Amino acid sequence: MKLPDTAQRIHELIRKINHYNHQYYQNSVSEIPDYEFDTLLEELSGLEKQHPDLKRTDSPTQRVGGTITKEFPTVYHRFPMLSLGNTYSEDDIREFDRRVRKAIGETVEYVCEMKFDGVALSLTYENGVLQRGVTRGDGVRGDDITPNIRTIKTLPLTIAGDAVPALFEVRGEGFLPSDVFTQLNKEREDIGEALLANPRNAASGTFKMQDSGLVARRKLDCYVYSFLADQTPFDTHAAGLVQLKRWGFNVSPTWQVCATIGEVMDYIHRWESARFQLPLATDGIVIKVNRYDQQQELGYTAKSPRWAIAYKYPAQIASTTLKGVIYNVGRTGAVTPVAKLDPVLLAGTVVKRATLHNANEIARLDLRLGDAVFIEKGGEIIPKVTRVDLTRRDPASQSIVYPVHCPVCSTPLIRREGEAAYYCPNEKGCPPQLKAKLEHFIQRRAMNIESLGEGKIELLFDKGLVRRADQLYDLQPEALLGLEKNIVDEETGGVRKVSFREKTVENILSALRKSKEVPFKNVLFALGIRYVGATVAEKLAAYFRNVEALAEANFEALIAVPEIGGRIAQSTLDFFADPDNRQFVERLGAAGLQLATPDAPVVLESNQLVGKTFVVSGLFAGFERDELKQKIEANGGKVLSGISGKLNYLVAGENTGPSKREKATQLGVRIISESEFMLLVGGQ
Repeated sequence: MKLPDTAQRIHELIRKINHYNHQYYQNSVSEIPDYEFDTLLEELSGLEKQHPDLKRTDSPTQRVGGTITKEFPTVYHRFPMLSLGNTYSEDDIREFDRRVRKAIGETVEYVCEMKFDGVALSLTYENGVLQRGVTRGDGVRGDDITPNIRTIKTLPLTIAGDAVPALFEVRGEGFLPSDVFTQLNKEREDIGEALLANPRNAASGTFKMQDSGLVARRKLDCYVYSFLADQTPFDTHAAGLVQLKRWGFNVSPTWQVCATIGEVMDYIHRWESARFQLPLATDGIVIKVNRYDQQQELGYTAKSPRWAIAYKYPAQIASTTLKGVIYNVGRTGAVTPVAKLDPVLLAGTVVKRATLHNANEIARLDLRLGDAVFIEKGGEIIPKVTRVDLTRRDPASQSIVYPVHCPVCSTPLIRREGEAAYYCPNEKGCPPQLKAKLEHFIQRRAMNIESLGEGKIELLFDKGLVRRADQLYDLQPEALLGLEKNIVDEETGGVRKVSFREKTVENILSALRKSKEVPFKNVLFALGIRYVGATVAEKLAAYFRNVEALAEANFEALIAVPEIGGRIAQSTLDFFADPDNRQFVERLGAAGLQLATPDAPVVLESNQLVGKTFVVSGLFAGFERDELKQKIEANGGKVLSGISGKLNYLVAGENTGPSKREKATQLGVRIISESEFMLLVGGQ
């Protein structure tokens, strides 16, 4: 394809894909099948790799991330990001209204919006293209996090239309939706990571990640709430919100124009409870004068606009009595304390339990049985105990003593260096750990055995039929038929019966047979190696291709895998160093599970690299790492997993570690760049 034709095709692909993205994410309309969409995206990605000089900032390929930012530059805001005056008093809101009407001397209309608990962002568009995304910072300067901003799929990278200003800014709130936050914490729990405190902190940390590829997988979102330009083409704030929605921005549907202060109060009262149904945490209402000319007349103080105020709802706090503490043991052996409470209504739900996090938190609160405690439900999703009402404490009360033995199997607990949690080290014999490992094995992202669940696993375990996951594949129908058990829900006290009837048994055995077809990456995740989540398992499976190669890999070979650090590498080494784990994996293989990734057929392009060995490390301009490996194999070369004396070439991209370069130099391995590699294969 000639260069002008290529540029035109790239332009057309960007236009089409951005349109389909807008229809899907903003209008919930899927205009083409996923396969056709992916085909267009792959074509665009391929053309951009062949012609990197034609890659545009508004290209939808920018949404998948992949940029590594060592540090974020600090930039000045064109328009300062001021804070708002805030109050918890409805009387103050009425006083704000009186003050505004007195200063204006005419009818005043307000716009009410939810005050979202996220990360304030400023987005700059030039000629309809997103050019820069910046955090609030100190209000005058913020961090330029543009690569991470581009991963937000509900933000348009380009805006079409005749009336689009040449230069303007949009202000918004970046956030991690509640369901995404819950799933993220579930994944972290699966691999033994500390849970994130709340969605707001998780969003803030995500926006500051240096790898935009990781940011993209977090599925951040953004609600925009204001438009700024030297010449504003609207008369009112409400008109600006309507136009932003037309341009494809994600505008929260909760805003409302209020003609009187009475309507403002109605809005405040209505959303006090309704806000808990929204996909992110909120802590109040923002009230703004609607007309821009009136905003200009009212002006600003040194810190905030005189035409806006924030009303903050009282914190969702309730007082109740601590009845006891139970200690849950998870899959990794972590012992988590949970407060048992007298039932109390909080944020529209009855709360009977609250997290206490760890022993340090119990000591910090100086908790004692029978204490009157305050619990809070904010951005944390799960209620937590925040403080003790010491005025109501019984002088004879005793401090809570954290257990030194596992509450289930009585094994002495350990505390790992640098961690707050206590652990039960009896990973091969502690019942809750064994059950949790089985539940992990059958989950959707692992072996996807839908017909089994927590109750059935508990029944199989308690009957002595299954203690390890490989034993699931030995189950016979005659051993299952007629099994039943009453399971008590610790939260509600309710009883449900789990029983194995003929149809249930058929479904379970069918699901087990079907699970033998799931790919190696799922099986690897199902093994339950600490710190190896679904994403890491996929990378390890793609890199090593089979479980034998992974099991034999040394530390250096493991950290050569993209995004695999020392902690994951050491955990993987420890897992395969255990003979019991090796036998467990062998039994899974004997049962018929997929322990290798099928090799894609290699189409030979040449014999230029026959007899040559390569290790690929770092990031490359023209290739993904796997594509570069395929290129080596397509030209007759062989890709190794680690640096040794048998290696001919280290293909070193950006961010290749100094230790790899040093070892290659010591062993006499030739270090080449991406462009030098292309010369080896004749520039194909």
